[in-house]
Amino acid sequence: MRILLKITVFILSCVGSAYAQNASRPNIVFIAIDDMNDWTGFLRGHEQALTPNMDGLAAKGVSFVNAHCAAPACSPSRNAIMLGIQPYHSGLYPFYDKYSKVDSAVRNRYVSLPALLKAHGYHTYASGKIHHGNETYMRDEGREEWTEHNFEKIRKLPDLVYDRDAGYMVGDNRKLAFCPFSSPKEYDQDYQTALYGVKQLERHHDKPFFLALGFKKPHLPFVAPREYFDMYPDSITEPAIKADDFKDIPWAGRTNISLKDEVQFRKDQAWSKVRRAYLACISYTDANIGKVLDALGESAYKDNTIVVLWSDHGYHLGEKQSFRKFSLWEEATRSPLIIYDPRKKSGQNRVCKEAISLTDLYRTVAGLTATPIPEYADGTSLVPWLDDPLRKREQPAIITWGRGNYAVRTKDWRYIRYFDHSEELYDHRSDPNEWNNLAKDPNHQAKLKELAGWLPTREAPLVRSGITLHNVVDADKPDLTRGKKRWEKLRTELRLILEFKSRLSGKSQE
Repeated sequence: MRILLKITVFILSCVGSAYAQNASRPNIVFIAIDDMNDWTGFLRGHEQALTPNMDGLAAKGVSFVNAHCAAPACSPSRNAIMLGIQPYHSGLYPFYDKYSKVDSAVRNRYVSLPALLKAHGYHTYASGKIHHGNETYMRDEGREEWTEHNFEKIRKLPDLVYDRDAGYMVGDNRKLAFCPFSSPKEYDQDYQTALYGVKQLERHHDKPFFLALGFKKPHLPFVAPREYFDMYPDSITEPAIKADDFKDIPWAGRTNISLKDEVQFRKDQAWSKVRRAYLACISYTDANIGKVLDALGESAYKDNTIVVLWSDHGYHLGEKQSFRKFSLWEEATRSPLIIYDPRKKSGQNRVCKEAISLTDLYRTVAGLTATPIPEYADGTSLVPWLDDPLRKREQPAIITWGRGNYAVRTKDWRYIRYFDHSEELYDHRSDPNEWNNLAKDPNHQAKLKELAGWLPTREAPLVRSGITLHNVVDADKPDLTRGKKRWEKLRTELRLILEFKSRLSGKSQE
């Protein structure tokens, strides 16, 4: 009887200890935004941007204003974040819409962040785009990663109806639509993702939880409810653009310029409509995020829930003659990142200007939740910078765009080296727009050499199984001939358009 009593007391003490540990471990609301650059109020990327909810979150937490993606494209960026490993170490350089089709020998090397947390005492919930593509979980229909997810409901939503007469569309291409949608909001996956987040925050949870919410806007097509278009004037201020910006960019870099879109939008005189639609989508996402943040503020979890808000990469809106991402320049790699920990009162309304990588999020979340970290994981935990955002950081952010192409971003500098060893170097203290390539300047060779010292010394081979899209010229696709010819053809067409507009207006379009 005495032995049975001791066993019972031991079991109850273990249960009590586990309960206390769970109660002290924070919840995580993990907010992913697709294709959003710095056009927000808190980053001051565009003077007309209206993002009150994200601005409010930034005012309460730490804004990492010099955060950069691991790769300037959805799939490789999200793989790096969710698996905690850089593309040059994993070999996951291009797009993999269905990670389950990647060779199992590769998949079994890594544990996704939600799977890691779930294995160590967390309930995990998800809605929207967290990984990439139609299958937004890693394997096993999500059972390994998610306690519950909303993906099946998202997939069954009806197609949205676009009001193209109130905006702009390139031909009949629904992906290149820049206009309001007239469908009920309930048909939109971002709206449903926000509702799902609210629902989870209203529930009782007997374990700490990791709630991942992936908002797809402002990803193409740039469509949102009309009310968010009405927030902006017809005329949108153009970002800082230098017409001959590409003259000192090497050919490997020029292949990243998406001049085709630039030509189309100038030809249709549609740039202002495109930018207005982009801003409308950002404001729509901000409103959906606001619903979640309001629900958190009214919940029982508000004092023990950390909010991590990030975008997978930046976006060009005409800079460098480009539209979309897919480059190693600032517009494509810089990503919004806010971390708000209500337990760290000293971290409120503070800014970190050190260059950091989104790959750091894996170690950061694991550190905040007292979760063991796999030995393979890259990155550095950002927890010390939550305590002291002014803390110095030696490690730069490394961005990869195809094997052999890298950018090194420090607090003040960007260095780029392509697979053919051509280079770019920019001093952000005097050249924030990256208009003056200093790579061949004899006065900056010491800095160039210093930054080159951070380049990866080990490059994993490209993982070929499961590739959906490989649209970059790199060490695995080294022929630049096609890229040169295509770029010259588009450049000629753009020059003719500019000359035609100049004659019409009587002014130089340069």
